Amino acid sequence: MRFNPGLRFRFRLIPFIATLIIMSIGAALGQWQLRRADLKQAIEVKLGQRATAPAIGIDDVGADLENAEYRRLHLRGEFLADWPLYLDNRPYQSRAGLYVLMPLRLAGSGKVVMVERGWIARNPVDRARVPPLATPTGIVMVEGQVRRSAGHVMQLGEAAQLQPRAIVQNLDLNEFARTSRLPLQPFLVEQLGQADDGLVRDWPKPSVGVDRHLGYAFQWFALVAMAAVFFVVTGFRSGKPATE
Repeated sequence: MRFNPGLRFRFRLIPFIATLIIMSIGAALGQWQLRRADLKQAIEVKLGQRATAPAIGIDDVGADLENAEYRRLHLRGEFLADWPLYLDNRPYQSRAGLYVLMPLRLAGSGKVVMVERGWIARNPVDRARVPPLATPTGIVMVEGQVRRSAGHVMQLGEAAQLQPRAIVQNLDLNEFARTSRLPLQPFLVEQLGQADDGLVRDWPKPSVGVDRHLGYAFQWFALVAMAAVFFVVTGFRSGKPATE
């Protein structure tokens, strides 16, 4: 293979700056996807360790929420059925639906814990209408898993006013405490087990999606490599001597 002495690289400032910008953005987004994958892998480890750990009490959660997250918790109290909330855009098995949230006043203490009771299908005709909700009365036992929040989805349009029976896309527990004036704890509980209330409690794992994040990271890093190759190749092409 002979070296072509006429081959020259032509450096052009504007394409160079554009390439650097593309490479910087691609590298940053790739690193962000890797961090997301690492975070979910760490959550998976926590879930595995804490799934078999003994259930804790309400006072244990307040003392150390970081180590209490994903632990099982037993609650005894009464649902405040006049304050249901519904989280929108929570599909289940490709069906549109809502997560039902309801505060539970703990027996003997007066503290209130937000309970994520389960999933319910959305009315396909009238999106503002929610199906009838069966709520047990009196003192009940609730087993669940401690969560910092109910997760976050992209806000579509203006947020709905926080009031009883509101359909909202996201819930800030501090905002709910101010609006309801209830002594709400700074966490919520995903209810587990079966109950005769028509709600589905097949909760998605917060660690789901590691492979997707790794795939996105690969795509962004591939963009970085392609931008560099494109800049080099076009530089050599533009540096070729003109043919007579």
